[in-house]
Amino acid sequence: MTGYTLPLLAAASLAACSAPQVAPAPDAGWAHYGGDAGGQRYSTAAQITPQNVKRLKPAWSFSTGDMETKGGAMERASFQVTPILAAGRLYLCSPFNAASAIDPATGAPLWRFDPKIATGVDYPNDYTCRGLAYWRNPAAPQGAPCAERIFMNTNDRRLFALDAATGRACAGFGTGGWVPAIPGVTLTRPGGAQITSPPVVTRGLVITGSSIDDNQKVDETSGAVHAFDAVTGQLTWRFDPLDSVRPQVRAGAANVWAPMSVDEARGLVFLPTSSASPDFYGAARPGNGGHANSVVALKAATGELAWGFQTTHHDVWDYDVPAQPTLATLTYRGVTSPAVIQTTKQGLLFTLNRDTGAPVIPVVERPVPQGGALGETLSPTQPFPIAPKSLAPDKIGPQDAFGLTPWDRAACRRLLEGARNEGLYTPPTTRGTIIYPFTGGGSNWGGVAFDPARQIVYANTSSALHKVTLIPAQTVKAARKAQPDVEISPNAGARYGMKRELLRSPLGLPCNPPPWGELSAIDMHDGRVLWRVPLGTTRDLAPGSQVLMRGTGTPNFGGPIVTGGGLVFIGAAMDNYLRAFDAGTGKELWKGRLPAGGQATPMTYVWKGRQYVVIAAGGHSKSDTRRGDQIVAFALPD
Repeated sequence: MTGYTLPLLAAASLAACSAPQVAPAPDAGWAHYGGDAGGQRYSTAAQITPQNVKRLKPAWSFSTGDMETKGGAMERASFQVTPILAAGRLYLCSPFNAASAIDPATGAPLWRFDPKIATGVDYPNDYTCRGLAYWRNPAAPQGAPCAERIFMNTNDRRLFALDAATGRACAGFGTGGWVPAIPGVTLTRPGGAQITSPPVVTRGLVITGSSIDDNQKVDETSGAVHAFDAVTGQLTWRFDPLDSVRPQVRAGAANVWAPMSVDEARGLVFLPTSSASPDFYGAARPGNGGHANSVVALKAATGELAWGFQTTHHDVWDYDVPAQPTLATLTYRGVTSPAVIQTTKQGLLFTLNRDTGAPVIPVVERPVPQGGALGETLSPTQPFPIAPKSLAPDKIGPQDAFGLTPWDRAACRRLLEGARNEGLYTPPTTRGTIIYPFTGGGSNWGGVAFDPARQIVYANTSSALHKVTLIPAQTVKAARKAQPDVEISPNAGARYGMKRELLRSPLGLPCNPPPWGELSAIDMHDGRVLWRVPLGTTRDLAPGSQVLMRGTGTPNFGGPIVTGGGLVFIGAAMDNYLRAFDAGTGKELWKGRLPAGGQATPMTYVWKGRQYVVIAAGGHSKSDTRRGDQIVAFALPD
């Protein structure tokens, strides 16, 4: 799962308006969720620069209609989509999987497809659709129905193929244009699994992951990845990250809920896998967990394993791999390699050889705290890259507790004093354990941006504290009754259930010191952190407080993009802005107010000579930012 951040308030309005044409620029597209198939989130577009970015104005907006039609269901929705530009149209999906095509210049609707998913289901990550995938069938005649297709995963676990020109379901794909995306799975409850991230398409196959509910039971649903024929929908192959360790372990999941990447030339698909079930107690799954918590490269045509690299051994911290692997060619210490760059919830950045999985930047195994709960067998070491240094703080003591007042600080100090806390990888216990970074940070599904010319990675991170307490199985029911507003999960079949709490002061602020959100730049030539700046303000957390609380940043969801014009664009923070930073210095140069939370990754393109920067503004249910249903585009006026 994606973890949690702070409940916040947001209030803003943005009037959509048009702007005149600007000086023409070369066309630049955004054909994939991550910009390109390798997820670099980079655009050559350079019309908007550090010198003129302050002139950005709203160019158009588009509404999905959810605010009028979904009613109370919007409280359980997160608008996380990144649109794609293909075949002369922008394509996007709403949190409820209504797919739309719109005009890139005006935002005018061209078509809409609604699979009419049920809105009363309790999904683990609420209602979410992060994006779509486009594919041109090379064997189909130009202009034939469904020669160009849009593929969409749905929350209710269907994979749709839509005609890119009309939005109609492709009749020859499965039954009526869709197939079950997690075939053969019977859930114990309707919302036990969903799909939140877009599929990928390669070698005539469309490949899907899944999001499985955490901490419900030991024998959880399989997290297998599935590949379907892109024309017929026929299942072609299946890969389960835990197959290599069965039947020695009892576990499920290890699913791929974050976006995947593709290297078309090598015929490889790259998976970011999650933890085996349940998250915080692993007695039934001894060993390191097969290919859970790993970057996994598969041969796209067959699903055969090419290699795997594990970022967390025997995970009992919910430190799954949360973001799209980023494919890049980089030169580290004078040696050029095809690489995979993978960010993690721990704030670590792993850099691996794309062909072999061997570290490009060396990784060392370091001893970590031991003494887990009864029956637990922990890994004695965990992997740490030698560079860059961690992008998120991971050590805190009671003396470091934060508070605006002595009373506030003392309350946080008591919370820290009562829990086990030996730094990163302290195991969960019945006493309660501090998990820092929390399970929603450092990096999450927004991933990183990579500038291939400068070989710089841009990464946003969040910082907060979780306290995880193991609860004897026989007392879980009573604990849930006594604390109905606290996350308590059963871990059915295990010795312990679990309780997870976000540590906040009585005033509602994080108990750890700020900054609570940051944006960093890393030079991949040597792994140095070039700059690090706070991301976000408390304007919409506590109106007026930003005057007193400068440089705090906020927890954030969504990722950055970087452009050939030397700018990093990012929303993500809890104060309802899209921001532009100087890619060279980290200086914030511009921010545009959004009508709702911008917890999504933006995209940019040049259409008919004009560069647009586009972001979904609809809020994030777990953060309780302001809900909305608008796609907002910014551009330069004359």
